[in-house]
This record gives sequence, C-alpha cells and structure tokens, in this order.
Amino acid sequence: MSANSNEAPIIIKKVKKGGGDGHHGGAWKVAYADFVTAMMAFFLLMWLLNATTEKQRKGLADYFSPSIPLSRVSGGGNGAFQGDTMFTEEVKPQSGIGATKENPTDSSRAQGDSGVADSEQNDAEEETFRQIEEELMGRGGESMVSIDLARHIVTRVTDEGLIIELFETEDAQLFEKGSELPTALMRDLLRMVARITAKVENNAAIGGHVRSSPVVVADNPVWALSHARADASRKLLESGGMKSNRISRVTGFADRKLSARNPMSVRNNRIEITLLRKEVK
Repeated sequence: MSANSNEAPIIIKKVKKGGGDGHHGGAWKVAYADFVTAMMAFFLLMWLLNATTEKQRKGLADYFSPSIPLSRVSGGGNGAFQGDTMFTEEVKPQSGIGATKENPTDSSRAQGDSGVADSEQNDAEEETFRQIEEELMGRGGESMVSIDLARHIVTRVTDEGLIIELFETEDAQLFEKGSELPTALMRDLLRMVARITAKVENNAAIGGHVRSSPVVVADNPVWALSHARADASRKLLESGGMKSNRISRVTGFADRKLSARNPMSVRNNRIEITLLRKEVK
C-alpha cells in the first residue's frame, strides 16, 4: 500500500460471547425439583408412620421383606424356593444352625422351622389379649366388671405385651395419700385383674408411677414410693390368685414416665401391669 493512500485501515473486531451467568441456566431447577420431591417423600413417610399402628407397620415391613419362606424345610439357599446357590455358606437364610461348610446334603442341612408356627402363635396371643381387654373394659357379654372399676382401667397392646393401666382420678384414689397402703378400690381392681388374667400363662411385669411433688425437697420420696406401691400391688395380685412365679419384675419409675402432661396431675398416679409376650419357641 502506498504511503500517500487516503484509504483508512480496515480493523476487524472479534467479539467472544460467553455462555451467560449461572442464573440464566436451567441446571439449578432440576436440582431444586429433586430436593422438593425428596422432601415431599420424607413428609409423606413421617405422616404414614404416625397414622399407622405398630401391627400395620410390621405388615408393611413383612411385605417388602417376607419372613415366611415357601418351604418348611430350608435347603440353605437364598432363593424363594430355598435352593442351593454359590452363596450358601455366606448367606445361610435357613432357620437352623446353618449348613455344612462344603457341599451340604439333604441330611446335613438345617431342618429348622420356617416361621409359620411363630406367626400362628402371635395371632393367637393377639386374640387372647383382645379378649382380656374386652373383659377388663366391661365390654364382654359375661363381664362382671362394674362401671366404677372400668373407668380406672386403660389397656393397650405393645411390642412388649398387653399393658393394663390402673390410674387414680380426682375423686377416687388407689393408695392412701403419700403411702403404699392400697384403698378398697385398688384391692377390688387388683383382685379383678388377677381373676381375669388367670386364664393365661403369660408372665407379668409390674410398674409403679407417681406424680411429681409441687414442693422441692432434699430427699425426694417418689422413687421409694413408686416401688413400694408396685410391690404392694404384687402382693395383692398374688393373694388374688396370680402365681408368684409369673411375676418377672417389679419396678418403680417415680415421676419419670408421665401419663398426663401436667406432672402434678393425679392421673400420673398409676400402676401398670404388663402381660409379657411369650417367647417364640
């Protein structure tokens, strides 16, 4: 180009366009949607756990992890039909002492129970608990429980067994104030419980509970008092016909396990008699 040329130089400008700021992308929306879905599933799970009973939850758990095999005799395998697999020695799902270490045969495999008998025993026990509840609450056709006694009784079935709760009201005490001496009402209640529960052989656990004291003292008597009342209840149950070898434990819980929200409510003065579940044989 000549130095005397009047033509202006050509300038080429290259503009590099970026991908935009992060907030203009859509990746965060996917992550947020996943988070909201997970939270919804979590709250649904919490709601279902609160809305179902222990028996219903056990049924759901058994559905996804069945505890009853199809065959009453286990072959040592982990399949539905209890066959042999290469993992026989590691898994050992059979209900026995386990297969032999190498090439187990039919005669040497475990011959334990399948769990069917256990399920039948649990169902029978649940039915027995239901019948005892009906009698204690005065719902049975031949129940001799009066209305005055029934209003002091609450029953519930738990994993441990059937809990029979005997509690005080504002106008009716179970024990003399501040002592372990039972009233006539408590004697009648315990005699009735001993009579109704005599038809079963389940062991029993007795727990004493008392309300909190409004006065703070150096030597709080709630521990000794709750245990003394539980032991007095044991003696009355035995005198009412319950065999002494059925009593598994007698415990004083003081004011540590309240039944009413108000720790000083008389509703917290109670005796809990638990018919323990039988051990699965």
